[in-house]
Formats: sequence, C-alpha cells, structure tokens
Amino acid sequence: MSNNLIVALDIGTTKVCALVVENDQNGKLNVLGIGTSKSGGMSRGVVANIDRTVKSIQEAVHIAESKPGTKIKSAIVGIAGEHIDSFKTNSIITVSNAEHEITESDIDRLIEDAKRVHLSRDREIIHIIPQEFIIDGQTVTHDPIGMAGVRVEASMHVVTGLVTAAQNIHKCVERAGLKVEELVLQPLASSYSVLTEDEKEVGVALLDIGGGTTDLAVFEDRTIRHTAVIPIAGDHITTDIRKGLGILPEQAEELKVNHGYAMVSEVVDDEPILIPGIGGRKPIEINKKLLAQIIQPRIEELLDIVAMEIKRSGYSRHLSAGIVLTGGGALLKGMPELVEYVLGVPSKIGIPQTFDGGFAREVENPMYATAVGLVQYGLKRGAGKSTIEFAETIQEEPEPALDQVNNQRVSNKEKVLSPQKRDPFGLGRGVQFLKKFINKNIDNV
Repeated sequence: MSNNLIVALDIGTTKVCALVVENDQNGKLNVLGIGTSKSGGMSRGVVANIDRTVKSIQEAVHIAESKPGTKIKSAIVGIAGEHIDSFKTNSIITVSNAEHEITESDIDRLIEDAKRVHLSRDREIIHIIPQEFIIDGQTVTHDPIGMAGVRVEASMHVVTGLVTAAQNIHKCVERAGLKVEELVLQPLASSYSVLTEDEKEVGVALLDIGGGTTDLAVFEDRTIRHTAVIPIAGDHITTDIRKGLGILPEQAEELKVNHGYAMVSEVVDDEPILIPGIGGRKPIEINKKLLAQIIQPRIEELLDIVAMEIKRSGYSRHLSAGIVLTGGGALLKGMPELVEYVLGVPSKIGIPQTFDGGFAREVENPMYATAVGLVQYGLKRGAGKSTIEFAETIQEEPEPALDQVNNQRVSNKEKVLSPQKRDPFGLGRGVQFLKKFINKNIDNV
C-alpha cells in the first residue's frame, strides 16, 4: 500500500470524523477509510472534557484505520469555536535581490512581517492569508512571484484563536496517539471542498451549519475576505424542540432529522407524527407544521446574525454567487428557501465531490465538507508529496466494512420567495435585531 496518504480529523460538537485518503501515482484521490463517532466532550466547537474528546477521537480513528489496514500516526485537524477572531493587516518589504524579481522567499518575508502584529497573551495566530499584493505602489495582483519590483505591500487576513483552545485540541489528539500536522480553520477547510474558483471570483458566502457552531467565510476575487464563527447551530434547534414539546433529547434530534422543516410554508405533507410517551405516559401526536413553527424562528435568528456579519465584512453587495450551505444543518428540508427569503440572495447546498475512488460516494454529503476540505488543504500545502508520511501500513486483517452513509439529498425548488419583505443588510434592521438578540438571551439556551 502507498504511504502517500493524507488523514483529516474533524472534531465537531456533535461528531468526530476521521478521513483517510490516498493520492495514488496517477494523481487520483481514493477514500480508503471513513470513521465517525459521537462527540462527547465538545461544547460550541471547543474542548469541554479532555477524556471524552480523546475517546471520541480514538473511536473515529479506529474505524477509519480498519478498512485500509493502516495505522494513523498524524492528521490535519480542524479548529473552530466562538473564540475565533479575524482582522486585516498590511505588510511591506523591499525586494533585495539584484534582479528585483519577486520570489517565494519574499512572500515568506511578508508573512513573517505580518506575524509581528500585536496580540494579547491569550491569543495566537492560526492563519495568515495574503489577499492581494501591491508592487511599487501601482500593480495589484494575486500572484506576484516572478514579477519585477522593488517595494511589495500585501494585505493580509489574520485568523486568531485562544491559546488554550488550541492547546486543548493538541492535548486531545496527542493523548489519542496522533500528532497534529496542522490546525486549520474549519470554514476555510470547508471552502476547499464545496466552493468553485468561479464562485470565489464573483463573490460568495459559505455557511457551514454544524452542531455547536455555524461557520461563515466570505470570498471575493478568489480570496477570503471575512471569517466568523457564530455560536448558534443544530444543537440549539434540537434544544428548542426538546423544550417546546417536553420530550427527550434523542427524540428531539430524531424529529429534527427525519421530519423537520426550516420553513413552515415548505411543509407539503402535514401528516401527524407520533412520539412515544415518557414513563408509561400516552404517546404525543404533533404535525409537521407545528414542528416547523418551532424550528423556523431559531434559524431566522441565526440568519439575522449572519446578515450582520456579512454587512460588517463590507461585502454584502458583492455576493453574486449568493450563499452556499454545507454542514449537517444544511440537510434540513427547506433550508435553501429560508436562506433566500431571509437574506435575499441565491442559495444552494454545497456537496463535496472531489474524490475519485474507494469510499468517494460515501463522503458526498454536506456533513463531511470540513473533513474533505482538510484533505484538500493538505494537498494544496504539501502538493500530495510522499515526503510527509501521514500513515503507515500494518499487517492486520481489515475489520468488517463500514456502515454506509445515508446520502440525504436536499432539492431546491424553483420558487419566488419575495426577498424584498426583509432588509437584512439595512441599518434600521440591525438595531432592531440587537434588541431582539438581547431580549432572547440565546446564550442561556
């Protein structure tokens, strides 16, 4: 078996996913192993319990190892959480070589210069992403290597996070027996798997709706312009259902996944749903529209915050490609329609389809967008070279085949949703939302 493997580890609030991909000699990407486990030690994207998180990682890795018969030693790991912050800074250098030709080392110097930005002691830099380069005060380009110039200035997008949050992820991965190759911002990773270069060129916002957090990334001119992590996601919807109907968390999750709609008007089959009673009590009967009436306000609340973040980025009028939805929360029926109604821009489901063989079909699901993107990020950074040994082959009989993944598809209906009813990027609505945000006190839910 080839040693040219890349392993991704997506440690989420509701699930941990380990993905093993081979980049073979023909340049094909084959999915050799997928492992998922219930995440028991995460809260809103950050580690809340070391031991439980370690156990979840070990379970996912063990399942991923069993099919290809490999021993995973290290992985590219995703990081998110409401502690993530980002800002812009500028770097300037002088090209020192005699030919005045800009080289890769000059770009490295620009990035090193950006690292000198002042941060508080409790924060560290996760990514420094060049957005554009200005050569001798005139030429603007995205790729200055090989061009002639004396003075190079770069606009940088800097992503930072809490030192302790990153340290806890390192601890969990290392105690699970793995080495962290690199920590990668989850929305950045997801963008590698579900966004096209054309979408990034004309302007697009990626919305990755997970269990504990929703990740936002805004792109234009092929460059990331804004990132944000919003502490409202799928678990909050489940909690609303649980409290609203007085049922168990497992029952609420099952209702959300199998019968939930993001938008009441999208419910076409309003058949009654029978929920088993608790402690010998009589079963509860509800209809799908009632369930949607519980779900829709929470998603609207999330999308109002998304609208504020997009407005804050300064790119609310630059999203020609609209919104691309991914993550497990994107599978909720009627989600694209509600996003179009609230934000007034086109919306679609982003499904990763970047692999060639093996279990490629099994990961064609929005819930695997981050894991697939982490692999793509690793390929971009390492160019698929075998100099980094991400896993080594061991002589073991593979265990039984993995459980098949339910590739739930969400279809977009052609429908006029009157986006003019709402003005999410208007100043007046932003003030109104702040009042509603404070009154609802969502952090206590």
